[in-house]
Amino acid sequence: MTSGSPSTPLPLPSHREAWQGFVGSLSARRVALALALGALAAVLLDPIFITPLSVLLGRTLFVALLGLLAFSAVGQWPRSLPRWLARWFLQVVAVVLTVPLATLLVYLVSVGGDVAVLLRSEGRVLGFLWIAGSGLLVAPLLAMGALYRQRDTEARNQALRFELERSELERRALDARLRLLQAQVEPHFLFNTLANIRALVETGSPQAAPVLRSLISYLRAAMPRLHDETSNLSDELGLVRSYLELMHLRMPDRLSYAIDLPASLHRLRFPPMALLTLVENAVRHGIDPSEVGGRIELGGEQGGDGRVRIWCSDSGVGLTQSVGSGTGLRNLRERLLMFYGSDARLDLTENQPHGLRAEIEFKP
Repeated sequence: MTSGSPSTPLPLPSHREAWQGFVGSLSARRVALALALGALAAVLLDPIFITPLSVLLGRTLFVALLGLLAFSAVGQWPRSLPRWLARWFLQVVAVVLTVPLATLLVYLVSVGGDVAVLLRSEGRVLGFLWIAGSGLLVAPLLAMGALYRQRDTEARNQALRFELERSELERRALDARLRLLQAQVEPHFLFNTLANIRALVETGSPQAAPVLRSLISYLRAAMPRLHDETSNLSDELGLVRSYLELMHLRMPDRLSYAIDLPASLHRLRFPPMALLTLVENAVRHGIDPSEVGGRIELGGEQGGDGRVRIWCSDSGVGLTQSVGSGTGLRNLRERLLMFYGSDARLDLTENQPHGLRAEIEFKP
């Protein structure tokens, strides 16, 4: 037989592993059930025995415990069996053989091991037959019930393990998706800002050099935070404030802004670049296209239901066809769902008389 044959036996467990498995299978519930059944058998058989109940109880308890030990021992060894031989069958056979042998052992002890004396005593022979017969009727059924419960428990444990593995795989997939979306946001913001600086350079604006210096300072502070999974709203506000200062340098007469978020919200977990995406969108699609510019206001609150609302409101050109369909807002919606769950929202509404309000709503 080759070593790759399907019938090649697997390595047997070590003595320590087998012993640990055997002791572990003797659960308190199984031992208590065996003792209870042994006691019940003694009570039911007592009317037909002349032996005192205490002696009969000792015999039935001994038989019940020995049957349990045999059932548990066969459940641990051998680990490798031929495919045609089921372990549950061996356990039932072990119980069927153990019950009469254990009963015989009890009666041999009572006669000092003399088989002839045992066979000459009609009372002892009848007692042996009653105890062994009762055990043979009940023990296999109990063994099958225990095996069914054991298989059911193993199936539930296996299902739980599969569920845990599936949850872990889903979590890893969400983490990977979130990193991908964030990687798309970073160059989106950076390239837009560089395009603004290029426009200043091409028009010969004296603001080009100060804006470039501000951008370098901003990026030096911002880049380490882009991949920070522990980012909070306070960190995000720092980036937004630096960005707005940068944009104000570029168009000092056309952009004003105000930031007013309660300090109680500053420590909340918040996706990196999320609020910055709203502000950048307001500058690019609201303030820039407007002939007179506009104002950007950031605010937030936490309602009595625990839900947090953070908004970015501008007085630019308002809702256009391009707003809401770009990469930044589309990715932001997905990031919010992954970060806060399915009840997170991003809503866009028009301001009066003109402008746009983008509001993030979530429950921390």
